Amino acid sequence: MRHGLGDQGGPPSLLLDTELTESWLVGFLREELARRGFGKAVIGMSGGVDSAVSAFLAVEALGRENVVGVRLPYRTSSQESLEHAQLVIDALGIESRTVDITAAVDGYLVHEPDADAQRRGNIMARQRMIALFDLSARYRALPIGTGNKTERLLGYFTWHADDSPPVNPLGDLYKTQVWQLAHHLGVPDVVVHKAPTADLVVGQTDEGDLGISYARADQILNGMLHGFSHEALRARGFGNDELTTVSRRLNGTHWKRRPPAVALLSQSGIGESYLRPVDY
Repeated sequence: MRHGLGDQGGPPSLLLDTELTESWLVGFLREELARRGFGKAVIGMSGGVDSAVSAFLAVEALGRENVVGVRLPYRTSSQESLEHAQLVIDALGIESRTVDITAAVDGYLVHEPDADAQRRGNIMARQRMIALFDLSARYRALPIGTGNKTERLLGYFTWHADDSPPVNPLGDLYKTQVWQLAHHLGVPDVVVHKAPTADLVVGQTDEGDLGISYARADQILNGMLHGFSHEALRARGFGNDELTTVSRRLNGTHWKRRPPAVALLSQSGIGESYLRPVDY
């Protein structure tokens, strides 16, 4: 990646060295799966660019015969999402499964008929992970994550759902960087250029939910994470409303990016005092 300043006195550029990034992430996937004793991967295919990029990287790392793409529609899922997921599956030539989660989700919601759209969306997201982890056991294949850095920083994901897979090649790539990598890898244009959506509610889009475009959010987040104050970012052309939107989400979702809080009763608390990179 290119770590030079985007312009004089500014934060580092978000422009990727896509060839180097590809090589790094392919090596990362090979190493992390081998470390865990897996030779296959299973990926939830949403029809969006993030899952497509993860699938392209996994195929390069493991071979198409060792990647399983899973479509997990609910009855309100858009037909376009299903078609785009299949387009990626076909382009890669990987084994695929389609698991309709409608009966499982509605089987719970029948007891919670007043659940609002957010609750329903969270239930769908978590049910998809139940299916993905079960198929992981079926195929002896490790689930691969698809969440990007922008979503993680803004808390725009369902806790214990989108963030559940143990290996994620995209977690340190902003959304605009995922788009760059997608172009480089040859992800179908229709998938790259579509409006990002979680497809949990009809007509929903990421940027509509967030109240800001990914392009603007990424620039603001990049500045904030490199120590630029609101005043400095305003001087670089960002408005108060944009800065408030991003700051409120960033500061209000730290809990989603941390392991569970454990009451410490010893000097060897896992993840607190006990910080070995590998358990023995």
